[in-house]
Amino acid sequence: MTYTPATQDQLLAIRVNAGIEELAKSEKFAAAEPDMVEAIVEGVGQFAAGEFAPLNRVGDLEGAKLENGVVRLPDGYAEAYAEYVEQGWNAIASPEEFGGQGLPFTLACNVLENLGTANMAFNLLPMLSVGAIEALEHHGSEELQQKYLPDLVSGKWSGTMNLTEPQAGSDVGALRSTAHAIEDGEHAGKYLIKGQKIYITWGEHELAENIIHLVLARLPDAPEGSRGISLFVVPKYHVKPDGSLGARNDLRCVSLEHKLGINASPTCVMSYGDNDECIGELVGAENRGLAAMFTMMNNARINVGNQGVQIGERATQQALGYAQDRVQSARAGSPDKNPVSIIEHPDVRRMLLRMKALTEGSRALLYYTAGQVDRGVLGDEAAKTRGEVLTPLIKAWGTDIGIEVASLGIQVHGGMGFVEETGAAQHWRDSRIAPIYEGTNGIQAADLVTRKLGLDNGEALIGLTEDIAREAADEPALFALAGDCAAIAKWMRKDATLDDRLAGSVPFCTMLSVATAGWQLLRQLRAVENGEAPALAKTKKASVRFFLDRIVPEAAGLKAAATAGAQPLYELDTAALLG
Repeated sequence: MTYTPATQDQLLAIRVNAGIEELAKSEKFAAAEPDMVEAIVEGVGQFAAGEFAPLNRVGDLEGAKLENGVVRLPDGYAEAYAEYVEQGWNAIASPEEFGGQGLPFTLACNVLENLGTANMAFNLLPMLSVGAIEALEHHGSEELQQKYLPDLVSGKWSGTMNLTEPQAGSDVGALRSTAHAIEDGEHAGKYLIKGQKIYITWGEHELAENIIHLVLARLPDAPEGSRGISLFVVPKYHVKPDGSLGARNDLRCVSLEHKLGINASPTCVMSYGDNDECIGELVGAENRGLAAMFTMMNNARINVGNQGVQIGERATQQALGYAQDRVQSARAGSPDKNPVSIIEHPDVRRMLLRMKALTEGSRALLYYTAGQVDRGVLGDEAAKTRGEVLTPLIKAWGTDIGIEVASLGIQVHGGMGFVEETGAAQHWRDSRIAPIYEGTNGIQAADLVTRKLGLDNGEALIGLTEDIAREAADEPALFALAGDCAAIAKWMRKDATLDDRLAGSVPFCTMLSVATAGWQLLRQLRAVENGEAPALAKTKKASVRFFLDRIVPEAAGLKAAATAGAQPLYELDTAALLG
């Protein structure tokens, strides 16, 4: 269960896939010089291994507990979070005017990668705070920003997002929480919030001094559906004009969910306004809350894709360690009949290389996406659009990879993987939530074949496939996969019905993700062959070749599913399907 930061592979991805040196040429990101980048990557890796990783197992075993309305975490969590705040890791990419360092989003992704690989459940706390900062930075008034951002940026306060209600899951427009304007008195100009939210990650805890909830609710006479939703900032403790904390707001954690994994992350049922005294402040314009919340969600979608990388790295490291130590059977075909470490057996070697290749591929895609987001911040509209196309890929495929790699990790352990004491099962259990978070992977694929497919009249997505094909001319399988993706995209735009597109969305999303990840791995391999990251010279060639020669051809086999259309799904009517 030990964790060694994947520093060299991270630095390679940051340099080659994110293009950090090019970003540092801009005035905004000039501080991201090589020495600074290396110091951050190495420093947060050491911090994560020393502070977060030792708490991973105890967090799984003991979990978060609700006692008399207070959420308690296992011993060590409060101290580790205080050290996280003290060292300034929460402030990496936040605005300098509010105490942040103003560095690229790429480096903030690296902070979260290391923390999440060390302890995925714990990492959800800073991950959501980063999203809350993003939402307030882009949509909050100057008054709200001055009031809330400095302590959110430092990590002294934490943030949440409150969308889901019992009757309103993916259909956020069905929410029933209400907001009523306060006309006079101490809180005139603010709103009374009332309602219940479920699945609120880190919705209650004692690690931060205050919790800033971003809550979606509906004003009186608001339009029906998603067009009538507003966003409110609702603090756990009221904030006085001088910035100090006042009385507790009228909100509470009703219960904690009993989950498959991420047990150290308190997933709360939150109740607002039980005594009709819950005070919130409007973020942005009335009835425009969903647009503001999506700023936070889009940030979170990339960071959830990052969770797939995190759990893949942790599961791979544990499987490699076990396969080296576990001795069983002679290697088939060897004249030496003495038992060997199972890492020497062909099928175990296949699983381990697959785990490594998939993890490195998802990491390459993560940092390529982050680099495009950073270029969008600098005003590069083409990169901004490319980042929009990539976001559903890293979220959906990245989290699918996390599950596959964690599952393979159990398989490498054999029967011991199914025994909780080894810890291999925790990685799979923790990984399983990520494809559901921030819009299920089916929703990500639907977004890809609807809105993203039509960006720039279809040229945004086609341009991606053309870039892949151009650089993969000497890699027949990858070149062919890029061509298949382009052909499917054109079919979906010209000939397919909406149902046809949705029916083929998930296999198409996987194909395009694998093509993009393979392209970015190819760029890494060429950089290593030209002298970059000499420590990876042997391992990178093996993992990239495995990806290009085995995983890319598998993805090509999904073309039939992507183009089969919706009609086969409805050959059975509902009654017949139910039996």
